[in-house]
Amino acid sequence: MRLLLIEDNRRLASLTAEGLRKAGFAVDPVHSAEEASAALAVAGFDAVLLDLGLPDADGLSLLSALRAKADTTPVLILTARDAVDDRVRGLNLGADDYLLKPFALEELVARIRALLRRPGAALGMVLQLGNIALDSADRLATVAGQPLDLTRRELDALELLLRRAGRVVSKAALENGLYGFGEEVGSNAVEVLIHRLRKRLQAAGASAGVQTLRGIGYILIEDPPGAGAGSDVGSGVGSGG
Repeated sequence: MRLLLIEDNRRLASLTAEGLRKAGFAVDPVHSAEEASAALAVAGFDAVLLDLGLPDADGLSLLSALRAKADTTPVLILTARDAVDDRVRGLNLGADDYLLKPFALEELVARIRALLRRPGAALGMVLQLGNIALDSADRLATVAGQPLDLTRRELDALELLLRRAGRVVSKAALENGLYGFGEEVGSNAVEVLIHRLRKRLQAAGASAGVQTLRGIGYILIEDPPGAGAGSDVGSGVGSGG
């Protein structure tokens, strides 16, 4: 899941982003309203974390502009402003939640996950297809009740595919959901990642797998009896862009 962190304090932004990445999120930190607007114009985010005291604009004006464009991306305000009027104004302008600084990272992670579990949002508590299950709060994947040993990136990819189970996910959508702006992404990084994930699902006896549709993307589906857990359709490992 990809988050936009809008925070002008660079040290706080760096520490928060690092903690959120360890919790399984892809995070893009920006430090001004101008940078935030540019990021929102070129990428899709599952949630926005918004500081109000930005150097070039009040964060509430950015929130107001976002909602004026009918953008329903969940917004969690992070601020030191503790006046009731400030909180009420932010919520009335369309914020989904409000967390005062200083905050505990564990609470921030819990609030983000709560936002993304709301109806119509990106995240369910437990995602399941066939005998594959992923507890999004504990970040634990299992196959037939047995823990599945995955790297953080593999777990992120499985979560994204589970949330879109039965639907094709393009390579671009996977890259957007898994990698932040500053991360170097090789031309075949997604193909290699999906290949590793597929092999791990097969080895664990998963009843669903990842199919590669050449030139289109990837789809997580339940396999018919006797089939393997996913395959590259009409191509080799590196052809599923």
